[in-house]
Amino acid sequence: MRKWIIITPLALIAMLMAGAISFASFVEHTSTTEFCISCHEMKSTVYEEYKKSVHYRNEAGVRATCSDCHVPHSWSQVMVRKAMAVRDVYHHLLGTLDTTEKFEAHRLELAQRVWSRMKTNGSQECRNCHNFDAMALDKQRLRAQKQHQNAMNDGRTCIDCHKGIAHKAVHQAAQGTSDNQGDMSLDF
Repeated sequence: MRKWIIITPLALIAMLMAGAISFASFVEHTSTTEFCISCHEMKSTVYEEYKKSVHYRNEAGVRATCSDCHVPHSWSQVMVRKAMAVRDVYHHLLGTLDTTEKFEAHRLELAQRVWSRMKTNGSQECRNCHNFDAMALDKQRLRAQKQHQNAMNDGRTCIDCHKGIAHKAVHQAAQGTSDNQGDMSLDF
């Protein structure tokens, strides 16, 4: 009997550790670009756009991955984002976005959801790599210098100006938008 009592807590601890490691591995795997583009609707649309962006290929050789821009970096926020991603899996299984035409029909709604989340969190995903304090404004083009200085002064965040930076610029189609700057990726 005594042997059983000693083994049970150890077995429980081992099972909990194995479960935690498996869960962490699952979360990490679902944050890879390979996982993101395993769905046809991502691979044939936004991934192709991303490959033409400065976030994929640039003079510095630095590449942002899907998760760098779409998954928060803090563990608690990652868990919230993964829970919200269940909606994406549900619609993938339902076939809501399984053709380019269906994806394009929902693109603006999907983009607005991402923009809203980024606006709410101060574009934290962007700021993991880009930071006003680290910018050498004097090395930027004149328009970029002015826009970044104005953004700092006005308390704006990255997504206020940089919609369409890595994907098709659909923000002009948003009703009631005051953003007439177009695809800012061409200005930098």
